[in-house]
Amino acid sequence: MTVHVRFAPSPTGLLHIGNIRSALFNFLFARRNGGGFMLRLDDTDSVRSTQEFADAIKRDLTWLGLTWSTFGRQSDRLPRYAAALESLKQSGRAYACYETQAELDLKRKTQLGRGLPPVYDRAALKLSDEERRNLESQGRKPHWRFKLNHTDVVWDDMVQGRKSFPASSLSDPVLVREDGVPLYTFCSVVDDVDDGTTHIIRGEDHVTNTAVQIQIWQAVTDAPHPAFAHFPLIVSANGIEMSKRLGTLSIASMRDDMEIEAMAVNALLARLGTSDAIGPCLSLDELAAGFDVGKISHATPKFDLDELKTLNAKILHITPFDAVRDRLAAMGLGDVDENFWTVARANIAVLSDIRQWWRVATGPVTPVVQDPAFLTQAADMLPPGLWNDDTWHAWTETIKAQTGRKGRDLFMPLRLALTAHDHGPEMKYLLPRIGEQRVRSLLAGRAA
Repeated sequence: MTVHVRFAPSPTGLLHIGNIRSALFNFLFARRNGGGFMLRLDDTDSVRSTQEFADAIKRDLTWLGLTWSTFGRQSDRLPRYAAALESLKQSGRAYACYETQAELDLKRKTQLGRGLPPVYDRAALKLSDEERRNLESQGRKPHWRFKLNHTDVVWDDMVQGRKSFPASSLSDPVLVREDGVPLYTFCSVVDDVDDGTTHIIRGEDHVTNTAVQIQIWQAVTDAPHPAFAHFPLIVSANGIEMSKRLGTLSIASMRDDMEIEAMAVNALLARLGTSDAIGPCLSLDELAAGFDVGKISHATPKFDLDELKTLNAKILHITPFDAVRDRLAAMGLGDVDENFWTVARANIAVLSDIRQWWRVATGPVTPVVQDPAFLTQAADMLPPGLWNDDTWHAWTETIKAQTGRKGRDLFMPLRLALTAHDHGPEMKYLLPRIGEQRVRSLLAGRAA
């Protein structure tokens, strides 16, 4: 069996860290098993779905490297859903209902008030043909429900183990609204049948949907239903469930505003809530090689933005120059070479931080002068000739011998004067970059 999975977001908002985790799990599962990964837009809600959000979904997935082998959108398949509905009508599994939303809400409130579960009472099945004609003559249009068999729905979940769900505790799901719009529960099954979906990997909030969709699947086709894996949903560090409304946790915000690296997002989400340790990783292939749904914990994982930022820095610290060369050029830093990148990368948290260290190396820098007399002495001891990576050591050893200074008292005044920072790349690498002329100006307290 060739593995075929899908990520099926609705283009009604920006992707956030929670639903990207679903996309990533499906992508890694497909990559690990040599299968296909499909992007399918669940866009039958024409009021809320927009092309802008559809484009944003594609942009976010592409940025993360989660490229799809096939693509589809539900809005292109409305005739197929209509045909599937007709088939269910003929088999007696779809039936027309005429209650308004207000009437359904009243029924639910009444049931809850009596301590009963708010399950649809199947009153529409008791309507005579004449009663239906009367309702339709009043302008009522039916919505269509799927008639569940009141048996236990059982499946072996790849994360949660054996699941048994009593269908009698569920309302017959609406397949198509009175305005003719087919709904997610129905469309997803028809799509998964036609697409040959073999595994459905999604959040545990879909467990109830799975119980319903297995029965719809069995009514639509004789083929065995997909394998299911329902993983715990992540929450924010303070325990709040992820939502499209949390714009600060959108992938677009992380990319464009926070300057987070794509692989930092991937590396964190792939291992968050699993038995694998979270650490820097530079490729999706490496993540896929170690991915196993059996490693997913049953506990609720917490997403910590600070943890992501820390991981982001660690990834940059091991990122090779070739991986950032073009991005640096696009930032106007095309003169940064591999040697400087290798020296400076350990001192950055986001890629644009390299700019400040390049400025230190090339100017202008306004020196921080703590001890002018000492800096004057140090300038007089600068070694002659061409400078290299050994010059800093030779210079500071001379200063130590002639002034008696050592440790922080020796090195910090020099670093502050030459870089205006109390930390940064090793001075033995920076000194030759700064150059003798600028060094003398900076030691004299002049910006250079």
